[in-house]
Amino acid sequence: MQNQSFGRVLWRLLRPHTLTASFVPVLIGSVLAYPTEHFSISLSVMMLLSSMLLQSAVNMFNEYYDYRRGLDHEASVGIGGAIVRKEMRPERVFQLAILCVGLALCIGIQIVRQSSWQILPWGLGCIAVGYLYSGGPYPLSATPFGELAAGSCMGLGIIAIAYFIHALTLPPMIFLIAVAPSVMIGAILMANNIRDLDDDRAHGRKTLAVLFGRRQAIWILAAMFLFAYLWTLALAAVQQTSPWTLLVLLSLPKAIQSIVKFRQGSCSQELMPAMVATAQANTLFGLLLAVGLMLVM
Repeated sequence: MQNQSFGRVLWRLLRPHTLTASFVPVLIGSVLAYPTEHFSISLSVMMLLSSMLLQSAVNMFNEYYDYRRGLDHEASVGIGGAIVRKEMRPERVFQLAILCVGLALCIGIQIVRQSSWQILPWGLGCIAVGYLYSGGPYPLSATPFGELAAGSCMGLGIIAIAYFIHALTLPPMIFLIAVAPSVMIGAILMANNIRDLDDDRAHGRKTLAVLFGRRQAIWILAAMFLFAYLWTLALAAVQQTSPWTLLVLLSLPKAIQSIVKFRQGSCSQELMPAMVATAQANTLFGLLLAVGLMLVM
């Protein structure tokens, strides 16, 4: 495979459209930490690189294990497709995933050296969840707990670490602010499982979408969106956050668009626009929340 061709395949394998799910939590945590005395831009940059490398590794592990379990095929949507299209050997994809984890660990060690060893168990826990999401004998992605695991780790976990490495403390307010972005990240996984419901059911997977069925799963997704917006509104109403955080309401049309398109579509290909709208709603929500938090500093 020529270098140019390999680069294109690798780019698809990374699923760059998913990387905002690792970028936005780091941004929120860093914005919250900015007023603290020992804020360091270099720590935030390292945290961002580490987070994106782990997200890339999770995408590759998912590609590898879904192929091994027969979940992916050439007609599958939303995947890198490097293995099923025979552009890259499965072993190479797995090796690249391990490489990303190794690089993330190296950066993480440097972060620990400059901040605190206390974040080491958190970081290792996030790596473990990232692997176990699709790897191991009982992958989290095949259970009703996939959304919870992804939201807790990619949302609350990363926001907390991104704040702690600067402040070396974790006020309860950080967790309260992290709730809505965590739910929005979980919504991405719910949307993914709605799209893949038929294939997941055929392979015996027990995701929330499979257990509740397509119609109810769409209602659950809508409830997740509603909860995230109402939670942010409540924090502003009780003056725990600035009214500027209500900028997140500007992302509401994308969330509505996601639900409408899920209700209109049926097959995986038809549901891809709904998946895109869900990812865009998450990205806009997180970015607008970060802007709202920044405007009061």
